[in-house]
Amino acid sequence: MSDLIAIGYRDVSTANAAREKIIDLQRQGLITVRDAAVVESGADGKVRLHQASSATAIGAAGGAMWGGLIGLLFFAPFVGMAVGAAAGAMAGKATDVGVDDKFMKDVGAALQPGSAALFLLIDQVTVDKVMAEMAPYQFGGQLLRSSLSTEAEQRLRDAIEAAHLTPAR
Repeated sequence: MSDLIAIGYRDVSTANAAREKIIDLQRQGLITVRDAAVVESGADGKVRLHQASSATAIGAAGGAMWGGLIGLLFFAPFVGMAVGAAAGAMAGKATDVGVDDKFMKDVGAALQPGSAALFLLIDQVTVDKVMAEMAPYQFGGQLLRSSLSTEAEQRLRDAIEAAHLTPAR
């Protein structure tokens, strides 16, 4: 089962830096993230989603590869690639994996203009190591939503609160 965590930040650059740190920790094997997205509430009040990866682009690349291979059978690899890319892009756009976009936009609409939120859908985490690595990004953060157990959510709230009480690094 995956856990959803949404942490609000004062600005989009801090939220993006926190997401990049999470992706780095995933490369180290300390956390398994199914989805990591930043939602920005612009100064104009518009909500923008910044996904870690684009399902449309991934679908288009996969479709182009398979279309090209199938096109080779009919001596028209470029036509096959074009058709495959288009079909893959449509399939990728229709597939929404990870945190629901509508949910993120709804939460983003409640943010103060100019602020942002980091949404994480986590499968596995080495809590003590990840919390230590994420300490610089906890300052200024606020837990917005979570599907964690009551105890785990309280530990996360306590860690964020402790970051508020200590000076930023």
